[in-house]
Amino acid sequence: MSASTSAGYLTTHILDTAGGRPGAAIAVRLYRLADGARQSLGEWRTNADGRGDTPLLQGEAFQKGVYELEFEVGDYYRQLGVPLDEPAFLDTVILRFGIADEAAHYHVPLLVSPYGYSTYRGS
Repeated sequence: MSASTSAGYLTTHILDTAGGRPGAAIAVRLYRLADGARQSLGEWRTNADGRGDTPLLQGEAFQKGVYELEFEVGDYYRQLGVPLDEPAFLDTVILRFGIADEAAHYHVPLLVSPYGYSTYRGS
């Protein structure tokens, strides 16, 4: 399927596992990696539910390739008043992942605490 007829899209969701709540107002940046270059595709802030209000990538922009998501979790915890070492153990969490199916929904959740994170391909 060509990118121009793609129905696929990319979403994310951040959960603060230390606080038992959504990761609200976290800055998220998306990049495409190709030919040794890192192309910025946008920056968002998560809403009160820890999600983006719209897909991060969709339509013709949703293409096979390698991508990175950056999550500013250190700033999030600092704004909450959580004491962190300086430098923080986790500040910017970077996830590199691939999109292979232009017709699929790729959901990349981040479960995070000040000292650990996990991710998976969600639905």
